[in-house]
Order: sequence, then C-alpha cells, then structure tokens
Amino acid sequence: MGALEHLPVLGRGLVVSLELTAISVVFGYALGLLLALGVASRRPWLKWPTLVVVEIGRGISALVVLYIVYFGLPSLDIVFDSFWSAAVGLTFTAGAYSSEMIRAGIQSVPRGQTEAASALGLTGMTSFLRIVLPQGLRSAIPALMGLAIMSFQATSLAYSISVGELMGESYRAAAVTFEYLQVYAITGLIYAVISVPATWLSVMVERRLARGHA
Repeated sequence: MGALEHLPVLGRGLVVSLELTAISVVFGYALGLLLALGVASRRPWLKWPTLVVVEIGRGISALVVLYIVYFGLPSLDIVFDSFWSAAVGLTFTAGAYSSEMIRAGIQSVPRGQTEAASALGLTGMTSFLRIVLPQGLRSAIPALMGLAIMSFQATSLAYSISVGELMGESYRAAAVTFEYLQVYAITGLIYAVISVPATWLSVMVERRLARGHA
C-alpha cells in the first residue's frame, strides 16, 4: 500500500482536528475574556475565585483535563461523548491560557487613555468598552494567534479518549498496514503544513501591529 493512499483517511481526521480547534478557540477565547475580566475585577469575591480557576486551568495538563471530562464527570451524571469531551476540555484549557493573554493586553493600555475619557465625561464602563478593551484585544492578537496554533496541535491529545482526529486516524491506519514510519511521517507533515505558515502569519501580524503602534 502506497503512503499516499493514507491521505483520505488522514484527511477525515484532519477535518475533526480543525473542528476541535475552531470550537476550542472560539469558545475558549470567549471564556478567556470573561476570566480576564474576573481576575481584573476589584471585587475580591469575584477576583480570587476566578484567579483560582485560571491557575488550575494553566497548571493542569490538557490531557488530564480531557480525562477528567471524559472519565470523571460521568460519576456526577455529566456525560459527553468523546468528541464533545475533547471540545470541552480543550476549550477550558484555551480559556485559562487566553485569559492571561487578554488581561496582559488590557493592562498594557496606558492609564492616560482612561483619564482622558473621564475628562471627556465618559463613564468608566463606556471608556472600558470603547477605548480600553479594543486596544487591549488588539495587543493580545499575536499571542492569541500563537495559542490557536498550540490548540490545533493539542487536538492530538483527543486520540487518548478515542476521538477520530488526525492522530487517532493515523494510529488506526498504521496499525492496519504496519507502515508506521510512512503514516506518522505524513501526519507530522500535515501538522507542519498548517502550523508553520500559521506561525509565520502570527509573526507578520505582530510586526505590523508593532509598526502601527509606533
């Protein structure tokens, strides 16, 4: 069996990996924004519990999170199939990491911006939503793009809970044909073909934003 004959099977796995990436990035970044706002809050009852959640999400391996969701939550009568277990676990991890990136972006906005908004008569909420938050998110874009690439690569962990993503399909193809070297080489190439150009794009965006800021 030729190595290229594995491509249709790996292609199906790639589609699943991209679906997991899209879900974890979209919902993870939305969760990250909420967590960032919670950690930045001046209310202790909101700030400290949120900070604990963020640190737990950043401190626990994504693989352990997947196991907790897939194998652990059913004991609480919370059951997801393998795909949605992976989606929930990866979303939580992406949310925890992106929250710190977003918070750093928000904190990078000069305090003079809010002072100027206050002098113009804008309320604190209005100045935050219309001035601080857009600039903070803009500053966080390069880091969030890098996290999206890592999220794509992390979808390979979903193989451990029987999700038919790229790594899972490559393992099954190799187990049938015993062409481990060829199959895994193609799999690695597929990851690189997507990740490397995406990395170059994130660097270009970062440089362009830096020039615009200057």
